[in-house]
Amino acid sequence: VASVHLTSGLLAVVFSTIVIMNMINGVIFFRRRPETRTLIGAGIGLTGIAMVFANDLAAFDLTTGGSIGLLVSLAGSYIASLGNMASARNHARGVPVMQANAYGMLYGTVLLFGYIALAGIPVSFDTSARFLAALVYLALFGSVLGFGFYLTLLGKIGPDRAAYSSVMFPIVALLLSTWFEDFHWTGNIIWGVALTLVGNVVILTKRVPKPATKVLEQVAPVPPTCATNPTAKP
Repeated sequence: VASVHLTSGLLAVVFSTIVIMNMINGVIFFRRRPETRTLIGAGIGLTGIAMVFANDLAAFDLTTGGSIGLLVSLAGSYIASLGNMASARNHARGVPVMQANAYGMLYGTVLLFGYIALAGIPVSFDTSARFLAALVYLALFGSVLGFGFYLTLLGKIGPDRAAYSSVMFPIVALLLSTWFEDFHWTGNIIWGVALTLVGNVVILTKRVPKPATKVLEQVAPVPPTCATNPTAKP
């Protein structure tokens, strides 16, 4: 639905906020308190998103296409974040990645067919070689292998850091959108995308701890006599 009103590049920019959403959901579901740098990065990222959608936000109306696309894409990103939380819980309980992946696809298929039946949408299937090739690619690389690798990474390093992959989505998607969808860059969009990426990097850049010896020296400095003469008593 959102792709009807927004280009794929802008959709990717919005989806990159899943990093921020994972941080928030980590607090809600796993009681993981965010660090100060996390809050700062979230603020930078949200500012960037606001700049990208400055025109839509200025004329916010649920009846406009851009606003509807923004709301739907944000809702989809948050649902994806909830899926990340469920995957982290499943990994903690020892559920195999491929098994969880298969059940997730099965549930999605059942829900999709249920929606189609309720909406009265006719079921059709394109037998052209182009469609079949795209279907095989999405099923194998975009779903089975792609989600399998991602869920494995999520289980090893956590949902917040695994979502780092989404930081690169806006760059690639906006470039492709420029070439294939006649997307035009403006000053607000350029700065907004830059701030969004900076915010995500600030969130995910791990603080390097000080060596233990440096910490001990700061707490209890070594007397000069001990430093120059190891046999001397303090």
